[in-house]
Amino acid sequence: MILAELFPYAGLAYKILLYGYMVAVVAVIIIIISENRNPVKSLAWVTVLLLLPWVGLLLYILFGRNLKGYRLISRRGKKKLHPSRRKTEENTNDKPDRLWTSDARMVHMVGNIADSKLLEGNKIEIFTSGAEKFETLKRDLLAAKRYIHLQYYIYENDRIGREIREILIQKASEGVTVRVMYDHFGSFTINAAFFQRMRRSGVEAHAFLKLTLTKLANRLNWRNHRKIVVIDGKIGYIGGMNIADRYVYGDHGKPAWRDTHLRIIGPAVADMEYCFAVDWSFTKRDLLIDEAEQATEACSDGDPVQIVPGGPTGLWNSMSFVFLRAIAGARRCVFLQTPYFLPSDALLKALQSAALSGVDVRIMLPRKNDSPLLRLASGSYIKECLLAGIKIFFYEPAMLHSKVVIVDDDFATTGSTNFDFRSFEHNFECNAVVHSRAFNRRMKEIFYEDQRHCTRIILSHWRRRPVAVKALESIFRLMAPIL
Repeated sequence: MILAELFPYAGLAYKILLYGYMVAVVAVIIIIISENRNPVKSLAWVTVLLLLPWVGLLLYILFGRNLKGYRLISRRGKKKLHPSRRKTEENTNDKPDRLWTSDARMVHMVGNIADSKLLEGNKIEIFTSGAEKFETLKRDLLAAKRYIHLQYYIYENDRIGREIREILIQKASEGVTVRVMYDHFGSFTINAAFFQRMRRSGVEAHAFLKLTLTKLANRLNWRNHRKIVVIDGKIGYIGGMNIADRYVYGDHGKPAWRDTHLRIIGPAVADMEYCFAVDWSFTKRDLLIDEAEQATEACSDGDPVQIVPGGPTGLWNSMSFVFLRAIAGARRCVFLQTPYFLPSDALLKALQSAALSGVDVRIMLPRKNDSPLLRLASGSYIKECLLAGIKIFFYEPAMLHSKVVIVDDDFATTGSTNFDFRSFEHNFECNAVVHSRAFNRRMKEIFYEDQRHCTRIILSHWRRRPVAVKALESIFRLMAPIL
């Protein structure tokens, strides 16, 4: 009675909210069905919406939306940037005769799904040590003459982060154009003053998908996970290392993280530049046409490379297709390093099928990664792999953050793409795919060396895990698509 007197329209307001929610839920369910997604995912979202009032709708708004078809850059903008890539056409080989048939088909597929050409004549340096990578990067940055384009998912305000920042400020003071792009979610813990100092000193530093209250729903679930550096259009860096002390000095008293990164000199740098330019155009609405026209000549003894960008806005999940095609075509071996192992059903079956057909399939994971939830979710897949004859190795010395797939003798890829749902469907990623026996051999040697520091997991031992751990693994596996 008192409540009715205080809020005479409470009943009406409640009915309006209830009916409004019901209309919203029905509308969202229609959208989900019309998008023709994976039926399991669609059914899961419909169930959440029906069984979790209000919470389900909020979860869908934050994590369930589909960005496919959304353009980061207009067609006109792409056409303006494309001239920078024409300079590499003389080094392009769409149907390389010296590649195996399966590799030639891979090249053709990547060209279709990622608009990426196979570029011959690239000199590639492999880094497995953060100390070596950052020392070389700092030397290259200091030697820059025209411009520096630097893009990382995480840029920490620590010793390495401050050293890189001071070099960038110094080069800006010398008249070098310096552009820095970082993921706002990945670098969220950094005080705003860190990047403000860069901007005051002439460095153009901007967040990709900056999170604001009004744009939270449109951006919270999407990450720009790429790690790309381009210097004067001549030198490119791509791989898995962010800018952080953990790759050099370790983290909280633990050893330095083990990761893989590449330094590339050659025509493939132009495609790395293009990838950066598209992201920069989305962030700043500024086309980097002049800088991108700088091209690097091919090395006579270099390796053929395709730069493969992927993201939630593309029609195809580029790297998922690349992995699937490579694994399905394996004849002798598949070696995989990843910090998080949350494969799609298709990729899991491809790995199992390869192992069951006699291919040597090895998966290397960290004994303990930086996320207990992801570690538990990853653990739920191991029994299925072991039953199929896949060899599982736990890397013991430190956190293994390397993202590498090696297939047979001619194919290897590394970059920012983890073997998980988030990288395949929600993150903006970029990998280098290399079709080279020499490069493949070097990557295998690194894999074998890492394997010396691993413990191989045996099925009989794995079965003995506590029941509580098995239960938690199963629970967090259900959350794998949004972890």
